[in-house]
Amino acid sequence: MILKSKNALVFKKQNETLLIEPWGSDSLRVRATVEKNIIDENWGLTEPVKAVKANISVNEKEGIIVNGKISAKISDNGIIYFYKNKELILKEYFRSYDKDATKESCCLKIVNREFKGNAGNEYKLTVRFEADDNEKFFGMGQYQMPYLDLKGCLLSLEQRNSQISIPFAVSSLGYGFLWNNPAVGHVNFAKNVTEWFSESTKQMDYWITCAESPKKIVENYTLVTGRAPVMSKEYLGFWQCKLRYRTQDEVLKVARKYKELGIKLDVIVIDFFHWPRQGDWCFDKEYWPDPKAMCDELHSMGIKVMVSVWPSVDKKCSNYYEMLDKGYLVRVERGSNQTYDFNGDCLTFDATNPEAREYLWNICKKNYADFGIDMFWLDNAEPDYSVYDFSNYRYQMGTALSCSNIYPKLYSQAFYDGMKKAGKKDFVNLERCAWVGSQKYRQVLWNGDVQSTWECLRDSVTEGLNIGLAGIPWWTTDIGGFMFGDVHSEQFIELLQRWFEFAVFTPILRLHGDRDPHDIPPLDKDPQREYGGGYLFTGQPNEIWSYGKKAQEVFEKQIKLRETLKPYIYKLMKEASENGSPLMRTMFYEFPEDEECWKLNDQYMFGSEYLVAPVLIPESKSRKVYLPQGKWKNINDNKIYEGEQTIDAETPIDCIPVFKKI
Repeated sequence: MILKSKNALVFKKQNETLLIEPWGSDSLRVRATVEKNIIDENWGLTEPVKAVKANISVNEKEGIIVNGKISAKISDNGIIYFYKNKELILKEYFRSYDKDATKESCCLKIVNREFKGNAGNEYKLTVRFEADDNEKFFGMGQYQMPYLDLKGCLLSLEQRNSQISIPFAVSSLGYGFLWNNPAVGHVNFAKNVTEWFSESTKQMDYWITCAESPKKIVENYTLVTGRAPVMSKEYLGFWQCKLRYRTQDEVLKVARKYKELGIKLDVIVIDFFHWPRQGDWCFDKEYWPDPKAMCDELHSMGIKVMVSVWPSVDKKCSNYYEMLDKGYLVRVERGSNQTYDFNGDCLTFDATNPEAREYLWNICKKNYADFGIDMFWLDNAEPDYSVYDFSNYRYQMGTALSCSNIYPKLYSQAFYDGMKKAGKKDFVNLERCAWVGSQKYRQVLWNGDVQSTWECLRDSVTEGLNIGLAGIPWWTTDIGGFMFGDVHSEQFIELLQRWFEFAVFTPILRLHGDRDPHDIPPLDKDPQREYGGGYLFTGQPNEIWSYGKKAQEVFEKQIKLRETLKPYIYKLMKEASENGSPLMRTMFYEFPEDEECWKLNDQYMFGSEYLVAPVLIPESKSRKVYLPQGKWKNINDNKIYEGEQTIDAETPIDCIPVFKKI
């Protein structure tokens, strides 16, 4: 049965009820359930949108709903067709009995929407769409692979260290598709079918929009999921970090040296195990005796101070039993009552519990913010588990299988809400993971604990571009990679320089990494003390002077270049707040009519004015760069080139090819 109900198109057959309604400009939301009623839970669609009156028509064979450029038709057997300006862009995949079908095999008995019951009142859900050989997919967050075009990729919808699942895809056919569901699952953009799957959910929920350009698709998407506020110029310069500053004296010595060198440092970061135990969320007084005095001196130099916060709670820490009693920790369904085991037997703070979020913030305010700490690095935010066995964890919101992908968004919200309540207006935090709409909580993402390899540098380019298309404009990377960078290796130093040059043209310029070899003795040699930062290892120095004079000269040159770009980057931050545009943009984002731009994955636009071509191969003397239509000036030698051609650009060690549109 097909019918019109208020401002929605409704389909009912057997136990299924399906609802299609307008949701923002040129957009539709589609929900379905095999239970009694549709659940009114918005998940990622959190922003109020202007009410739109849809045009709906119904007869015995089909129903049609039109909202601007997009329309949907549902047939009497429940197959949905989506159109952009009356041209078919997406159709559900159905291989079962259909009296009107002439080509599809009905004997396969494969249906478009498939609910399979789990224990309790949840279902395994599979939704299938027809594939198009000429279609490309982009976005979806961040996956550790070199592919910008995701056609042919199987992507797990799971949050992991260095993987950020944000289930929004931009199609080359002119539409955007949001799988509005935080459940663990997967999507397969295969040649023969596109398949979305959730392991455990109560209903189907997705949102689709269409537009004439990728830029407008992202604008429509961020209108309904949220946009980043404007990041001020105070955060747009150089951030210094390493694994790990062990004392406040180490932090101050580094800051003082940057000041002596005349290098502006916007942010300095205090990494993990500055605390006694995980879950204490405070400074170890033995090594950080006066954090307020430390912050005061750093502030006098114009430096913001950031500290690392982990969601792991050691069973021996000062807050464990109170949090356990109040239900503020993630529960384990079976086996040992443990979720994390790095330097302690831990459970994980439950970010889906609003009371737990407030509890965590109040501790961090007392032990950090009240001393002058400006920013919070929300690490392990997936959350990181010793074993990613999502069937074994339960949150207040539900089973991990049904909702764990939303965890990092709520973790970020804990600090956003707390800082806003404390009167903070201009602040930025750093986090290792995100979900749909995280961009509105003033968080910078980075691509996790990636290795110090050329492969990971190449992957970082596509990661930054795809996560921008998924709605996240604030993104960064550990310059040089996080793991296995040997400070004595000339090959690593070359990689570090090239990574730094690339990072100048990303939203945040941040030097971080655990540098080998691990031969620095611990501060605390007492074998009886198995807690606190004194006994734990640290990496080699990671400041710009740590790699020799020649490398330092390259870094200083690049920091100065970044300083000159600050007004431009600030303008891009304002644009991101206004229409959702990322700072790092695929070539086709700015040049959608140029077919060549849809093929490129190793160069990109930084805003609308700068074309950036990172050096991604060791010992490079030159690299090929495609210049779209127009005139382009190489900022390194001021030579001017006509567009619509591929050139060989020189790549001296102190810079990468960057062209300004003129």
